[in-house]
Amino acid sequence: MKSEEELRHELEKDPDNTFLKICLSEIYLRKRRLTEGRILVEEVLSQDPQNTRALSILGDILFKRRLFKEALNCYREAINKDSRPYLHLQSARALKEMGRFQEALQELQKVLVTDSKNLSFLKERGIILTRMKRFDQALETFQRAREISPKDSFVQKEILRLRSQVKSEDNILKELKTIITMDSKRDDAQLYALLGEKLKETGQVKEATEAYGKASELEPQNIFFIKQKGFCLYRLKRYEEAIECLSRAFHKDPLDYYVRDTLEKCFESKGDMKGFLYLLEEVSSNHPEEKRLWGIIKRIRKRLNLEASKSSDIKDH
Repeated sequence: MKSEEELRHELEKDPDNTFLKICLSEIYLRKRRLTEGRILVEEVLSQDPQNTRALSILGDILFKRRLFKEALNCYREAINKDSRPYLHLQSARALKEMGRFQEALQELQKVLVTDSKNLSFLKERGIILTRMKRFDQALETFQRAREISPKDSFVQKEILRLRSQVKSEDNILKELKTIITMDSKRDDAQLYALLGEKLKETGQVKEATEAYGKASELEPQNIFFIKQKGFCLYRLKRYEEAIECLSRAFHKDPLDYYVRDTLEKCFESKGDMKGFLYLLEEVSSNHPEEKRLWGIIKRIRKRLNLEASKSSDIKDH
């Protein structure tokens, strides 16, 4: 795989090369440089509207921007020419995010009917069934997935979570605390995250913070763990630490309004709305395609100007 610099250099010499544009757009997608990636794939599609690889990448870019309906349209258009499993999986994920769970299951079944041991499809099916509160079917699905991949920590975590539906909170906490002391499980980030979730549900927020912190140490790139630790820190009124955690997550996922709203409350509690404005402007400059941030920046600037004006009036009197 060529580097971004090599691809850019070759593209300068051959600016109409479709293959180079697609390869570079994939790199931009991985780096979340979504605007640059979208420009390149749309250039490809303007010349070759049925290019399935470009349609797939555009779908992934739109998915990351949470434009799920538009992403689904891309995947479906690509499927008309190329019915590879990945396109069906992404279609199901888009449908899931739109709350169209039954359609998502049907999309997964198109592959599972001929490939019943496809691990990615079984895991996604289990997630969707859990969201539908069809817990027995979800548990059965994850157990099938465990037969295929016995060491998959996500699958093990989901089986424990589903079994906890019929266990008391004390029992599931004791079980989890015992499991993570085992040599084979002490470095399992997913189990620490599940422990954090169960501790948080029982009001043990301080302990939940520590569990999510451990999960984040084991998997530093997992934004979900960072977010959950930040939310716990906010509940504990440890605003500086919450800001540090949630700012990291916000830089990576600027469209998560739960993170953004919690950050605003943290800065407000500290009396530092200028700090929040600075963070918004910094994230916006790194993600210029996220135009929804502009309105929030405008609102905060207006608020700060009003506060400054009132302060000035008080001094004058």
